[in-house]
This record gives sequence, structure tokens and C-alpha cells, in this order.
Amino acid sequence: MRRNEQLDSHKGTALPDIRHTLVINAPIDKVWDAVATSEGIAAWFMPNTFEPVLGYEFILEAGPFGQSPCKVIELDPPNRLSFRWDKDWTVTFALEADGDKTVFTLIHSGWDADTVTKFNQSHTDVRERMDQGWGGLVRKLAQYAEG
Repeated sequence: MRRNEQLDSHKGTALPDIRHTLVINAPIDKVWDAVATSEGIAAWFMPNTFEPVLGYEFILEAGPFGQSPCKVIELDPPNRLSFRWDKDWTVTFALEADGDKTVFTLIHSGWDADTVTKFNQSHTDVRERMDQGWGGLVRKLAQYAEG
């Protein structure tokens, strides 16, 4: 099978990205510090070894799921940070200044109905749990940045 045929054979199995957008009552630089520093990420998401360096490989301490390898793949301060999370996903933090507030959007992509995680759970099941989890985490980010 040629590469294009392989890609075409998987069309239709992609699941929608997880997206959560929230207006945070804090300036963009403060929100950027909350999403693009190890200390900030640990305060609202997970303990980590993150550094804001393009290509940097880091670990998220995912509790019962152990250590998750990640890699910074996009870095555009203070507007956008993307990283690969484990083997399947990309997480993007997009920030837009709105006066003294920040419009924050989280995008978690890479979902495929025919794929299972390294813990043998279907993306379909994990996506549903992660969507709910991200909703709470984005609110926790807002509280942290506004505090």
C-alpha cells in the first residue's frame, strides 16, 4: 500500500479535538507564565520537568499513569505553546490579549477511534474523560493566573 493510500484508509476514524476556551481576568504575560513555566504548569496541571525551549523533551508526572514523555514542538511567546504528549497527542495553549484580560484556548488533538493508548484504552473512551478533565483544569488555570 502506498503512503497516500495508508493515509486515506484512516480517514473517518479521527475524533474531534478537545477545545476549551476561557477568558481569564489576568494580563497575557501572567497567563503565559502559568502555562509556559514548570512551576506554573505544576500549579494547575501536573508536576513536570518542562522548560520553554523549542525541541526540549520533558516529563509530565501523570500520577497513576506514570511518567509521560513530551516534547515542545511550537513556542511563540506569549501567544502559543504546543507539545507532543506521549505517542499520540498534541496539546496547544493559545493565548490572545484582550485588554487586561486573556482569551485562553486549550486544544488537545491526535484522537483516533481506531487507536488505543499504551494502557490499552481506546481513544474514544479516554477522549471523553480527558475532555471533562480539561474543563476543570482550565478553570483551575484561571484561578491560578487570577490569584
